[in-house]
This record gives sequence, C-alpha cells and structure tokens, in this order.
Amino acid sequence: MSLSRLSLARRLVATLPSGKPGLFNPWADHCQHDAEGNGPEAKLERLAAHLDCEPEFILAGEAPGYQGCRYSGIAFTSERLLGEGAIPRIAALPGRLSTRRLPFSEPSATIVWKTLYRLGIAERTILWNAMQLHPHRADNLWSNRTPSPEEIALGEPAMRMLIEAFPQAKIVAVGKKAEGLLAEMGVQVTGAVRHPANGGATEFAKGLQALI
Repeated sequence: MSLSRLSLARRLVATLPSGKPGLFNPWADHCQHDAEGNGPEAKLERLAAHLDCEPEFILAGEAPGYQGCRYSGIAFTSERLLGEGAIPRIAALPGRLSTRRLPFSEPSATIVWKTLYRLGIAERTILWNAMQLHPHRADNLWSNRTPSPEEIALGEPAMRMLIEAFPQAKIVAVGKKAEGLLAEMGVQVTGAVRHPANGGATEFAKGLQALI
C-alpha cells in the first residue's frame, strides 16, 4: 500500500463527522461489535489498500450498510469476502472483523464483486458511497435506514475529493438513490445501473456490462 493512498484515505475520512447519533463513521467511531483489532485504523488501512490502484471506474452506492462497510471499511464489501481473500490488493483476513457468531455476508457485496470479476474490471474499480456514514435506527445498530437530505450533504466533500483524486475514472451510480444523490451534488456520472439488491442482480450485471 502506497503512502499517498494512505494519505488520500485519511483526507477523505477527515471530512466526515464522528459520534453523530444514528450515523456511524467506520473510520473514526468504535463499534461494540468490532472484533479485537478491527478498530477505525484497521478499516482505514483496508480502505487505503482498496484505493491503491489507477481506477477506470468508481462505483458509487448510497450509504454503508451494517453487513458490509460498517465492519470492512470498504463499500459493497463484506467480512466474508475479506475472509475468503476475494478482494484485490487485500490479503485474506487472519481473523474476524465482528463478534457476530458467523461472519457478515452482504448479498449486494457478493453480487457486485462477482460481476466485477466476471467483467474483468475488479482490479480497476473503486467502490464508494455518495454518503459515507452508516445510517442506522437509534434502537438497532444492525439496521439500515435511508439518510436524510441533511445527512446526505455530509458525504459531498469526500465524494468530490475522490473524484478529483482520480479524474480519469468513470463514475457509475449504483441504484436510483445513489443516482439522485450524485445529481443533487452536481456530480457528472458516466451512467447509472440497477442496484443489485431485491432481485436486481441480472439487471445490475447487464447495465454495468453495457457501460464498459
């Protein structure tokens, strides 16, 4: 992992607040269900390793989920995939990321990476979210909710910084919500594809193939 990418990762997450009720910052906040050794710094280092390429594509989702980025530190990436060594530039995990009995496995993450490998662009793609904090219900850390417009605005500085860092990369919105968020931010996208969740796997794969 290059020092410049670690520096970029630090600058990206420095734009984000921490400790806000109902919003979890994977790279600054501590979760009671983090396994030992999987604190904010470990997630930041994984993010830096993920960014350590010259991407042709940046796939932008809506926001982190509790089964994926909350514990991995990388959008559309689950504990199970990292444990299997399925993610480019990141060695297979020696241990666990969460204290859950079984490793978290996020269906959307599995579909996204499977598609990236099949299309031959896994090594040239960065995964990100328009809003980078995990929005959850106050009564349940293991939940996902739609972020409010005010919360969405918190992700704009990091989104812009990432685009500026990789000016050659094509931005692809994953899902209608992500497309809407990026439009609100004034971010020019190359295209939008169906979100792979809720039966959208085939359309997601077809849409991404058409774009590349």
